Amino acid sequence: MGRYSFRVIETASAPRWQVWALLSNGAGWKEWAGVLRSSLEREGQPPPDGVGAIRRLGIPPLGSREEVVEWDPPSHLGYVILSGMPVRNYRADIFLEDRVAGDGISKMTVIDWSATFDAKVRGTGPLVKAVLRTVIARFAKRAARHAIGTSGSVG
Repeated sequence: MGRYSFRVIETASAPRWQVWALLSNGAGWKEWAGVLRSSLEREGQPPPDGVGAIRRLGIPPLGSREEVVEWDPPSHLGYVILSGMPVRNYRADIFLEDRVAGDGISKMTVIDWSATFDAKVRGTGPLVKAVLRTVIARFAKRAARHAIGTSGSVG
């Protein structure tokens, strides 16, 4: 049925650790991501959100159940979707990188979020890709905006 992938890059005017704190806290997504519910079904290593943690986002049937498979604070978070989405073999990786803004002084964080998946239903891959890319872009933009709002400064 074909393999699909996409990549979203967003920039936050907040420290990397602050962006990490938002994205890595599965239960806290309801506070900033625009999802109605977020919870932690199972703790991972290290507790609570590390490898093996299972996160629930959204309300079924439109929500997802995800497992954290990579945990390298504050740089890399990898997860797979276990259920709730019309995909198979979904794997996403979020990389956070410090950068200095064009003024040579201000610090910022680059959010690099990529995913690959197989469509569950033949012929739906391009549509599912477009929808998932839009959702992930919205999450990245909201994380960047919320991190700025909680950082106490924009530089």
